[in-house]
Amino acid sequence: MSFRALRRAVALAFALAGCVLDYWRFRFSGAMTLDRRALWLQRASRRVLTSFGIRPSVTGDIPTRGLIVSNHLSHLDILILSSITPCFFVSKIEVGAWPYFGEAARNGGTIFLNRGNRASADAASAELARRLTLPIPIVLFPEGTTSDGAQVLRFRSRLIEPAIAAAAPVTPAAIRYVAPVPERELCWYGDEPLLPHLWRVLRVSSFRAEVRFGPPQIYPDRRAAAAYTHDAVSAMRDAAQLPGC
Repeated sequence: MSFRALRRAVALAFALAGCVLDYWRFRFSGAMTLDRRALWLQRASRRVLTSFGIRPSVTGDIPTRGLIVSNHLSHLDILILSSITPCFFVSKIEVGAWPYFGEAARNGGTIFLNRGNRASADAASAELARRLTLPIPIVLFPEGTTSDGAQVLRFRSRLIEPAIAAAAPVTPAAIRYVAPVPERELCWYGDEPLLPHLWRVLRVSSFRAEVRFGPPQIYPDRRAAAAYTHDAVSAMRDAAQLPGC
């Protein structure tokens, strides 16, 4: 058994407990408005990332509004992006049923989506449109699933539509894991259970999460936005792997 993993697992347990206490401090100090939910999630994410020993780094201007579209490697991406800026996420409805993390997602203002249900998709789009008026960005993972990082999967465009209708800026973001082990070993994809993945992450040393933001842009239609941001995210990930980057 890895002593590093065991030590971090204990730190993670304390971090999760601290997140709950922090949430109730927020509740008792005022109404849990959407901006306060995003701020609480940022504080919680920073606390949890510290217990994992994960250090985020940022290249580019951090968005303060509009839609952020990013590649998706694992559940850690939510912690990483939220630690960088207060934001909201769009997530599959199954996450809401996860022990602890489902409740944390709700408390943080996550928009849940049942991808097989038209009414759910319409409701999510309407909520996206409402929140795009706030000075807090919304993060969308348009691949629709996590991957092993070998390539950026095709971006689905439907949930980009509210940003197009609102003439809101869409910002591409590329996440890359850097550690002594290959990136794919830190990704959570396929049918792998969550706990083995968590244990593997807890064991690794010198885990850096590099996030690159491209320039925000307003697009004429959702398909153009999906195609351009997909290519931009792929290019930023490729550039990050070049020597000297």
